[in-house]
Amino acid sequence: MRQKRAKSYKKQMLVYNYAFKFREPYQVLIDDQLVLDCQKSHYDLVGGLKRTLQAEVKPMITQCCMQALYSTKNQAAIESGKSFERRRCNHPPKEAKPPNECIESVVNVNGSNKHRYVVASQDITMRRKLRKVPGVPLVHISRSVMVMEPLSEASSRVNEISEREKLLKGLNDPKMAGLKAAPSAEDESENQAPVKKRKGPKGPNPLSVRKKQKKPEQGKGHEQEQDHESDGKKKRRRRRKHKGSQGNIDGQEDTAGAVEAQDRPQEEHNNSGDQQDA
Repeated sequence: MRQKRAKSYKKQMLVYNYAFKFREPYQVLIDDQLVLDCQKSHYDLVGGLKRTLQAEVKPMITQCCMQALYSTKNQAAIESGKSFERRRCNHPPKEAKPPNECIESVVNVNGSNKHRYVVASQDITMRRKLRKVPGVPLVHISRSVMVMEPLSEASSRVNEISEREKLLKGLNDPKMAGLKAAPSAEDESENQAPVKKRKGPKGPNPLSVRKKQKKPEQGKGHEQEQDHESDGKKKRRRRRKHKGSQGNIDGQEDTAGAVEAQDRPQEEHNNSGDQQDA
């Protein structure tokens, strides 16, 4: 593809992107005649679409166009058509419409290209009808070269209207001529000075403040007083004896018992002597 032609195609696709909201990958509707011509000339259809549109493409074919390919019994063309994504046209296979009518009904939805299709067709009559619909890129093959038609009058008219609306918005709006634009909420928030926070008296340190004690109830107060009185009496201390001291005490008790045992026979002897004297 020549550089001059590629540059013009790129500009056209930019117009479709901005004015008619086209997005990549572009959906390309292909008719049966274009598939047959590419098959005869051994032309790479998908590669040619990518070079012409200079972007990724999603080739699509309707059920009616597939029925037209089946009727030709060209197996290579049928296999090529099967490799494309099938576009539902809501026409039953037994009551298939001609490919040009089918594609026109899918593309032209209430006078606009609602689904943003690129049409690749060899049918001149169909291309002539679709030129009246704004926002429909048209592609065909001429002398083994894929060509994209220039913007139609309907598409260029819609593009001019959209550009004029963009130009007249904002400060260039004639209704707002000579009037200052109302400040927006963002501008007002930026212009306002930041409000300083006033520092009030500081409270006491919560760690140094004594916790509030709950007041005892009347019934429980008397019981608590009795408990305090009973607690006020001195408790008797209990002395604990160690093992060593306990042994000494036991030894002393044994010696005392032995002494008493020695004194007892002397007292008995003395008492018996006194009785004899009497």
